[in-house]
Amino acid sequence: MTATEQSNSLSITDNRTGKRYEVPIQNGTISTMDLRQIRVDEEDFGLLGYDPGFLNTASCKSRITYIDGDQGILRYRGYPIEQLAMSSSFLETSYLLIKGELPDKERLAVWTYNIRHHTMTHANIIKFMDGFRYDAHPMGIMVGTVGALSTFYRDAKDINSEESRKLQVRRLIGKIPTLAAMSFRHSLGFPYVLPDNDLSYAGNFLSMMFKMTEQRYKPNPVLERALDVLFILHADHEQNCSTNAVRAVGSSGVDPYTAIAAGCAALYGPLHGGANEAVIHMLLKIGSVDKVPEFIKSVKDGDGRLMGFGHRVYKNYDPRAKIIKEIAFQVFEETGKNPLLEIALELERIALEDDYFVSRKLYPNVDFYSGLIYQAMGFPMDMFPVLFAIGRIPGWLSQWIEHVKDGEQKIARPRQIYLGEAERDYIPMEKRPKTRLDEQRAGICRL
Repeated sequence: MTATEQSNSLSITDNRTGKRYEVPIQNGTISTMDLRQIRVDEEDFGLLGYDPGFLNTASCKSRITYIDGDQGILRYRGYPIEQLAMSSSFLETSYLLIKGELPDKERLAVWTYNIRHHTMTHANIIKFMDGFRYDAHPMGIMVGTVGALSTFYRDAKDINSEESRKLQVRRLIGKIPTLAAMSFRHSLGFPYVLPDNDLSYAGNFLSMMFKMTEQRYKPNPVLERALDVLFILHADHEQNCSTNAVRAVGSSGVDPYTAIAAGCAALYGPLHGGANEAVIHMLLKIGSVDKVPEFIKSVKDGDGRLMGFGHRVYKNYDPRAKIIKEIAFQVFEETGKNPLLEIALELERIALEDDYFVSRKLYPNVDFYSGLIYQAMGFPMDMFPVLFAIGRIPGWLSQWIEHVKDGEQKIARPRQIYLGEAERDYIPMEKRPKTRLDEQRAGICRL
């Protein structure tokens, strides 16, 4: 090993054997496969890394999203999220994530046209949608219907064809708002609204959601822009739970609809896509501004959680939260102030001045204000994760494409540390000792 190679390596001494190993360091990481050479003897499988929740494990190399949690930085393909939120549109940002560069005017026009003309769904999707109970959760409907799209577009299975991938990208970005709006109207028993391709991406979604008897729906431009920015802010966020699900399921070679359905399923969880709903429930529980100090005390005493604060990655103010807070006031000027806003502002003020939260780096995240905006715009709380999913589609797709094209990737198959029983012989039923539970069940049967 040369001097340069040695300086870019990790020296490990196995105290069990006294052997010394040199493990190369590349891009600030070591390959955990290099740990397999560290063995007690030839029968030893080799050393594994144990990392529940992937707290310190990189599963891929990516060129899509950069996050510096300590500095509060988020960039898509190198562009700061603040600049994209201010100057870009969701479809332009989607192009950036998928293609890697910002489009010129002509390319953006073609991209927009292609997506707008993939907003319609097959008529049989309506029959499929109608099969759900009237009170089915919209996100549960999304998981099912997105997965069902794979049965309508069998060409999507040709994942190694670039042309096929391009077509599925247009279809998914175009159809997701349609499916989302249908899931909402299904829960209300309202007729479905067909897409209006003369409207913007966000405007068309609002039309499919809220259009009633008017001949033409005209979205409020402030709310339309606010929703577009919210989609941008949610478009990608590195290797989070749902993105990891898309990549893991996609690693089996499955079509993108099934992989994206897995992302929707992960986003369905209250710890991921349902976090902003939890913020609303917290604010409702607090009830009024004068009760905020009491609630803060209960959190510090371990009797509750401060929802919408803190993040696995960000140890500073989430840059998306700053943008959303500004949008909130613009929206409230149109809709009227959400009565929960004053509670949220006081909660944020006290928390940011309290050493208990500051020392733990618990700052507002993207979920703290987004739910208030959605609620003010007329979205019910069970639609919050669905709105998240609409914004996240281009990110999931860009991650899926990157995974498919990455020659280093293999089917996801984590190792485990087995702590169960050693080998033991099967005991015939008549020779097994009775357990207390068996006796209780026997008694119940006799009754």
